[in-house]
Amino acid sequence: MTATPGISPDIGRIRTFVAVRRAARPARRAAFSLALPLVGFLLAAFVAPILYLLVTAVDNPETRSVLPQTLTALEGWDGSSTPEEPVFAALAADLRAAQESSTAALVGKRLNYEIAGMRSKVLAAARMVAAMEAGPYRDTFLEKDGLWAAPETWSVIRRNGAELTPFYLLAAVDLKQSATGGLESVAPDQAIFLAVLGRTLLVAGMVTAFTLILGYPVAWVLTIAPKGVAAVMLLMVLLPLWTSLLVRTTAWVVLLQSDGVINAILMGLHLTSEKVQLIFTRIGTVTAMTHIQLPFTILPIWSVMRSIPATQLRAARSLGAGPVSAFWRIYAPQTLPGVVAGCLMTFILSLGYYITPALVGGPQDQMVSNFISTYINRDLNWGLAAALGVVLLVVTMAIYGLFLRLVGADKIRLG
Repeated sequence: MTATPGISPDIGRIRTFVAVRRAARPARRAAFSLALPLVGFLLAAFVAPILYLLVTAVDNPETRSVLPQTLTALEGWDGSSTPEEPVFAALAADLRAAQESSTAALVGKRLNYEIAGMRSKVLAAARMVAAMEAGPYRDTFLEKDGLWAAPETWSVIRRNGAELTPFYLLAAVDLKQSATGGLESVAPDQAIFLAVLGRTLLVAGMVTAFTLILGYPVAWVLTIAPKGVAAVMLLMVLLPLWTSLLVRTTAWVVLLQSDGVINAILMGLHLTSEKVQLIFTRIGTVTAMTHIQLPFTILPIWSVMRSIPATQLRAARSLGAGPVSAFWRIYAPQTLPGVVAGCLMTFILSLGYYITPALVGGPQDQMVSNFISTYINRDLNWGLAAALGVVLLVVTMAIYGLFLRLVGADKIRLG
């Protein structure tokens, strides 16, 4: 390009770049306007719920809203002895107001997460102060229940005056704050969530492994079969996706139960002399989940296999490679993008399974999602449910990041 007299080449290139960018603005605006509905949908249906989940996992409004005078009075407390009369008077005033507004159970429930039996103690104290005309309150509280004399009780109340709390996130990984503010493990009989998380990862890994073992040969046969046969096979692979997950899981309940089809076949063939316990077991859970997840593993592998020229295997054979050597050294490595994509999709989807373990699995087969449902629907403990969701989200993102680091983003292909 010939430079304009009096203008340096660098300035000319900058002007050309600016002119090209200016000319492309209408196209960029049009593209953005077309993508705007999708962006809005993702923000409303995906980003906003995740942000709400993160906030709920650390939000701590109950004590702050119900016991404001008590928290103010506790600012001068030494933290090691039973508080004096002003603190108890402030607590009495807060509980009297809570009794009138029916919010005493709210703070009692929150404190009960950290001190067993605290909900009933708070409700009893609220009824007591509502019947009292005046103080002193300290001796009355201490005579009512010795729990109010323990410094640990007041430490928990003061700690829960903070706007944000790590309690739920720590509880989701079997940890808690000590009286001094440090971290310590919860009691062995309460340490359940790490075991549940490990069980969830184990079940998801088993399902992923079985879907790969069963799905890889099916994907390969789909590739080499005649078009008519391949079309029928592909229809059979896709057919489960057109059926409700609940219906498929219920079908497995029918098949696996003690008087079900599988037990009838086993006993009819004299393979067993008595009924085998298949329902409410780990075997039943993994079997049902494997069946449901098979299409998600097969389809990415099949789509990658279709793009591999069949002439490569023939060329390898003509150069002296055996059938097995040609397949594993030439063909199989090229299917890795589909294998990684299918396994990653199956593993991540399996982490969040709820219906199948709930209907087919036993008490020792319930996964993180089942506990999230329990804390939302039965216990109304949204904080702990959100914290378990955050832990599951972090584990999922960590696994995805590990896949990207070990395999590479260019190796993950859906087609």
